[in-house]
Amino acid sequence: MLKRHNQDELQRLADAIATADAIVVGAGAGLSTAAGLTYAGERFERLFGDFAEKYGIRDMYSGGFYPFATPEERWAWWSRHIWYNRYVPAPKDTYKKLLALLQGKDFFVLTTNVDHQFQLAGFPKDRLFYMQGDYGLWQCSKPCHDSTYDNYEVVRLMVQQQRDMRVPSELVPRCPRCGRPMTMNLRSDETFVEDAGWHQAAARYAAFLDARQRGNVLYLELGVGMNTPVIIKYPFWRRTFENRDATYACINYGEAYAPAEIRNRSILLNADIDAALNGLQSK
Repeated sequence: MLKRHNQDELQRLADAIATADAIVVGAGAGLSTAAGLTYAGERFERLFGDFAEKYGIRDMYSGGFYPFATPEERWAWWSRHIWYNRYVPAPKDTYKKLLALLQGKDFFVLTTNVDHQFQLAGFPKDRLFYMQGDYGLWQCSKPCHDSTYDNYEVVRLMVQQQRDMRVPSELVPRCPRCGRPMTMNLRSDETFVEDAGWHQAAARYAAFLDARQRGNVLYLELGVGMNTPVIIKYPFWRRTFENRDATYACINYGEAYAPAEIRNRSILLNADIDAALNGLQSK
């Protein structure tokens, strides 16, 4: 149940969505957490209890940095991580609720999430920009070229055939051009590959923003923290400030705030995103 202040803000957000000429959604890790894609606790123990016992890993995030001794062990970890966070839909229908609220609206989504849950929920691909990569793609670790590779079929086999936290050696992926090990297409350093699809999505997002610099635009931020505020949060604040007809909205449990310069045109919900979307559906 949302508190009274949040109920008032929720009504303001419902009105803002209904009257917006365009909606720019910025989604961070908090949205997937609200959808049940938690990286620690019961879900981690259920899916990775064997890794926790053998290696002392305590959550899915830190497990991605563990120095496994062999590629067979590393890909046993990563294949399971990819499968349950990329190819299996989120436990809750949070993303589908968001899509229902956006139906019929002129919208675009920018996300730092790499779990592909937007498309699994039915969002059109041409309205999405995955800025930081995709769990479903591999790239050369060097990289020797700027292509990425869909990993669904190999990951499926890795999950099915791994034994004792090791995958068969023949499934360990190598670059088809130079033979070096493949790695995840995730932005962690300067080796991140921005392939043709990435650049096309970036261009679509830029064009969407350029065409909507004025008018009643709603910048809707969902679950964005302060790890990479320059991607979503700061640009949303700046664009709201520069467009006097724009509104900034933030739903983030424990981190909903806005600078004084746009506070009178901001809607701030310190609440669980899934609960807030439930409330919006009833408005």
